[in-house]
Amino acid sequence: MTQNKKLLRKYMLIFVLAVFGLLFTKQSVQAAERVVLKYSVLRESVSVEELSKLAKTGETSRSLKTYLKLANRKPEELRSLLNRNVDVDPVFLSKVLNSFAGGMVLNPIGEVIHTPSKRANKESLRGALVTSALSDNNIRLIEIFENYPTEEIHVDGDRLVEVYQNIEGFLDGLPRLPF
Repeated sequence: MTQNKKLLRKYMLIFVLAVFGLLFTKQSVQAAERVVLKYSVLRESVSVEELSKLAKTGETSRSLKTYLKLANRKPEELRSLLNRNVDVDPVFLSKVLNSFAGGMVLNPIGEVIHTPSKRANKESLRGALVTSALSDNNIRLIEIFENYPTEEIHVDGDRLVEVYQNIEGFLDGLPRLPF
């Protein structure tokens, strides 16, 4: 098979997997608009747009700045978490997340980032993770929020670092096999 055909086949597979992931999230295909961010006993509903602006520019809205101050958190700390990269091939990621082992890593992440009803967490996360990796072969938290297939996401801010450790540890522990 020629190199061009292999490349075309890979991109078609990525596209099919992304569509498959979005169709089987059991949610309407939409982007998240709000994040209910919880630190300790405090909860605040923040727009994904506000978080995207913080991630890109470092600018914090007045309400988010006030909330973070009450939660004893610094905007720079949240910005760092929103922009932290995990490099991964989207085809590899999709295959792994659709395996038994992938389900095992999605469960604890689903306790930190979840749907309002806590239903279809694995499917929603799988779709958001794969979609996030498609454009640039890496995942950032802000991309997960932007690609999450429910209108609202609930996030335990105190455990966000744990999410990255779970994803990085899981992916680092896997052999890099050609697919």
